Amino acid sequence: MSLKSFIRLAAHTQLLPVLESGEETLVGGQAVMEGVMMRAPHSYCIAVRKSNGEIVTEESPLPKVSEKYPIFKLPVFRGVGTLGQAMWLGVKALKFSANAAIEEGSDEKPEEISSWMMTANMVISCVFFIVMYKLVPLYLTTGLQKFFPVLQGRIAFNLVDGIIRMAIFLGFLYMISRWKDIHRVFEYHGAEHKVVFNFESGKAVNVENAQSFTTLHPRCGTSFLLVVMAISTLIYMLLPFDSFVAKFAARIVLLPVIAGLSYELIRFAAKRRSSLMAALTTPGLWLQKITTQPPSDEQTAIAIHALEGAMKLEKQQGGELVIA
Repeated sequence: MSLKSFIRLAAHTQLLPVLESGEETLVGGQAVMEGVMMRAPHSYCIAVRKSNGEIVTEESPLPKVSEKYPIFKLPVFRGVGTLGQAMWLGVKALKFSANAAIEEGSDEKPEEISSWMMTANMVISCVFFIVMYKLVPLYLTTGLQKFFPVLQGRIAFNLVDGIIRMAIFLGFLYMISRWKDIHRVFEYHGAEHKVVFNFESGKAVNVENAQSFTTLHPRCGTSFLLVVMAISTLIYMLLPFDSFVAKFAARIVLLPVIAGLSYELIRFAAKRRSSLMAALTTPGLWLQKITTQPPSDEQTAIAIHALEGAMKLEKQQGGELVIA
């Protein structure tokens, strides 16, 4: 794999939490390279359009985490389990789409992305996440304490820490959205949202109907990450730690708890879109104006193809689908 291809894959991997949406009892999906992955409660299907116009798919049953491990039926725990499975499936879908998108520059078969390449990419992405969103904000805020004594207080300290973290996230999204390759992924992200809305409306799922819906969906990874950042700031204010090392360690250890709480809030907001809690997730919808873009009819058709594949397999397994 060339350095350019590895960087491209790393950029897509870093965006996995932004692009992922869905939960166990609902239809959801994720944009990938030149395609979309759609999942139903017990199945998924990835559809990717190759450079020659051919559509390639991969579908498979997908047991619920909560059915295998009952603890993940409990509030907070179900968020951790669902998100963990979603990330695993997202990596699998990204790897499939990346291999499908490899250009054949010669008569020889191009080298596919191996498991170790994907693992190395995930390790680098995790390190990048911890450094950029945990270590850097904490380090900068600690440095600012020398000039602003008011930051000695936990509320002020963690508020500034949260603002810096949010600024880094927004800056990263804006910069990466300027990349043509990522812009196309955001178009597929928009296609995924439109098709999910189309399905949830009960109308016949087709390109014309799907294109009539908005690309902004409350059950989206973009909204989820904003909620995570807001809740983490509040939780950090409650921690009785003063040393840099203890604060940094707590930020890593508490990641599953914060993710689980954030999942519950997004889940509640998605089902009660006129509630106060739903209003709190509105900034996530605003941010989706960056992470989702209007898709072409061809991109929307790919999302529909993926949904049809997932639903066909779901029906074969006798799965029951609950529409929110």
